[in-house]
Amino acid sequence: DIVALFLDGKSFADDEIVIALGVTMNGDKMFLGFVQTDTENAVVIRSFLRGLKDRGLDLSAGALVVIDGAKGLRSGVLAVFQGQVLIQRCQWHKRENVISHLPRADQKSWRQRLQRAYQRPTYSEAVRALKALRQELGEVNQSAAASLDEGFDETLTLHRLGVFPLVGRSLKTTNVLESVNAI
Repeated sequence: DIVALFLDGKSFADDEIVIALGVTMNGDKMFLGFVQTDTENAVVIRSFLRGLKDRGLDLSAGALVVIDGAKGLRSGVLAVFQGQVLIQRCQWHKRENVISHLPRADQKSWRQRLQRAYQRPTYSEAVRALKALRQELGEVNQSAAASLDEGFDETLTLHRLGVFPLVGRSLKTTNVLESVNAI
């Protein structure tokens, strides 16, 4: 039974490949499929995920879905798996999106600070640390602050569930797909 589903896209020339990887309770990884598309839009993702369900993917017992934050991925997941899944936004992608709004000279420092905040072991500690950084970002760069705000709660799903210290290393990012993407 799949307890975590990772979805992420990889660009190749003019196409995007969206890959689905399942993880079982034992930690076994299962390649579930991929779809070739020109963008990670909700219509394509819904069709892809329905196809996975038709082939036997059953998340009715609940699962965590880890995504990079693309709106089409999120929309497709919520439409196909209504009430069956929780979404964990990739903290790596969120951090990189936030710092992309900052001057290059400031990015290393902010990357480290955001990483430390996301590493806080409890939900309340992580929220407190991130909100303090958000306040500071709001004073130096509104676009970076808005980026941190967008999807904020979904970047802390593992924290909210109280499992971040146990599984955060493996489930906080879509990095599990990087080796598949490299192939």
